[in-house]
Amino acid sequence: MNPYLQHLEPYPFAKLDQLFSDLTPPAERTRIALSIGEPQHESPAFVLKTISDNLHRIANYPSSAGLPELRTTIALWLKRRYGLPDIDPDTQVLPVSGTREALFSFAQAVVTASPAALVMSPNPFYQIYEGAALLAGATPHFINCTEESGLLPDFTRVTEQQWQQCQLLYLCNPGNPTGALMPLEQLQQVIRLAQEHNFVIACDECYSEIYFDEESPPPGLLQACVAMGNDDFRNCVVFHSLSKRSNLPGLRSGFVAGDARILRGFLQYRTYHGCAMPIHHQLGSIAAWSDEHHVKANRQQYRDKFAAVLAELEGHLPVALPEAGFYLWPQTPVSDTEFARQLYAGENVIVLPGRFLARESDGINPGGNRVRMALVASIEDCVEAAQRIVQRLKYG
Repeated sequence: MNPYLQHLEPYPFAKLDQLFSDLTPPAERTRIALSIGEPQHESPAFVLKTISDNLHRIANYPSSAGLPELRTTIALWLKRRYGLPDIDPDTQVLPVSGTREALFSFAQAVVTASPAALVMSPNPFYQIYEGAALLAGATPHFINCTEESGLLPDFTRVTEQQWQQCQLLYLCNPGNPTGALMPLEQLQQVIRLAQEHNFVIACDECYSEIYFDEESPPPGLLQACVAMGNDDFRNCVVFHSLSKRSNLPGLRSGFVAGDARILRGFLQYRTYHGCAMPIHHQLGSIAAWSDEHHVKANRQQYRDKFAAVLAELEGHLPVALPEAGFYLWPQTPVSDTEFARQLYAGENVIVLPGRFLARESDGINPGGNRVRMALVASIEDCVEAAQRIVQRLKYG
């Protein structure tokens, strides 16, 4: 077996199962899961129809590069969304079978295996970043996101030597689980570091379309590149998905875009990897990326849920509206694991302890005494979960 496998930690939901293994929740209370970030809003009917109408394409092998029509549609979406002057669909866009798969495999393509090679990421973080680093033969390095740093990575804690050893930096903007946004200026600061030390930035922007002010969408890494004259996106790639934007998590459809040189190597890797998106899924993806009405309606549903849930929690739990995304990241009155156990055992509400999403770095685990709450269920279930949480806080 690959010796790197022994370095992988159990996935957060496996840890959660273990945490609850000796507990029995009250049978009279319906289970409400706020633990996993799986969108529950209705998938767009026109996308499902497009897929259904093209099921006969299952008889055709898809290419690793994807349909030219899909790449063109994605390029046009990027130009509209981020105001990019131009992006080449043939060299700077690559459809992928969901960003989870792409974020993981990307490290295999760009990292030169060595114990000295560092793959950096925010802390807390999407767990795929760590697994990708380890199985690429590199060492993960975690950059804490704390209250003092505005829940953003504190790059001032990274030494010159560590920047020199860095081969790949994962960013998540908007952040998972914090919902914090890196402003354009900070993105540009990191781009300058990548050019100085010749590492690659992989920016996970999967939550970029869930935000609260229609006039102020989150900035993107490619947008930051263009604003500083980096028109070829050197050292920079972004990852986007239809899972959150369009409520299509089972479609496994996303894309990578940016530096053509990097994408050329990644495409070669993927040709052997054998993970091309089925053609009927690609055609459904074209329909989804071409429409914004369902995305705006989706954002409104999340606005309504956040307003209702925060109204219930106000004065009972230290929590604030995030800048983007669909997670709450509250502080807990007891340890995060104990808080999660109490909610499950007493209320049949499932939240994810923050420490399961982070690692100890610089002497702290920045996920400790926080929990992640995914407001993905119906507004009725989310409000009831908040009411149960308040009841548990009041009466213990």
